[in-house]
Amino acid sequence: MKIIAVIPARYQASRFPGKLMQILGDKTVITTTYHNVLETNLFDEIFVATDSEIIFDEIVNNGGKAVMTGQHETGSDRIAEAVQNIDCDIVINVQGDEPFLKLEPLQQLIEVFKNDDQQEISLASLKIKLSEKEEIENPNNVKVITDNNGFALYFSRSAIPFHREISYHVDYFKHIGVYAFRKEALLQFSKLEMKPLEISEKIECIRYLEYGMKIKMIETNFVGVGIDTPADLEKARTLI
Repeated sequence: MKIIAVIPARYQASRFPGKLMQILGDKTVITTTYHNVLETNLFDEIFVATDSEIIFDEIVNNGGKAVMTGQHETGSDRIAEAVQNIDCDIVINVQGDEPFLKLEPLQQLIEVFKNDDQQEISLASLKIKLSEKEEIENPNNVKVITDNNGFALYFSRSAIPFHREISYHVDYFKHIGVYAFRKEALLQFSKLEMKPLEISEKIECIRYLEYGMKIKMIETNFVGVGIDTPADLEKARTLI
């Protein structure tokens, strides 16, 4: 089973344009992410997929591999274009703005497919428990609810589930935007029309659910910093 990692990287992010080229420590955010993924030694190959010549040159000039793509609404669509002619079985999508991802959660995602003898799972992803009210209600944090077998039921920027019965404790989980795809499921995804829920929430993995595909969610204790705003960048700089 050939496993590759692809990092989708768009320069013009809506909330923080140019964030991937900001300096984090002694390197840019995107180069930091690339090197951290490389150091896991989990992948046969690693690519950055981008529509930006600035990001393409940044990766190539730092010894990495990059693929130029067209413009896309989602990272998954961008990755699908990038891997069309790449020989692989499993594609791990590591977000370019998640520079602190570690070895263990990536291993957990890979194990999902190694243990999926019936090949029922199209996609696997990560979730982490939230405890602070501010974090739960923050629309930048995508929340996920699952069934009893750990398969995603829905993703939302709203706080789900709604906590109506206050005498009962309920756990909230944040979706961490790291995906592991079967290549054929990824290519199929890119050909599917966006439906109302995905368009409304601006959450690409809802497309899989709307078309009846299974998403296995793996709980992790990994705590990183997703860089969506200048404040997140400052938090990341403090961490590093």
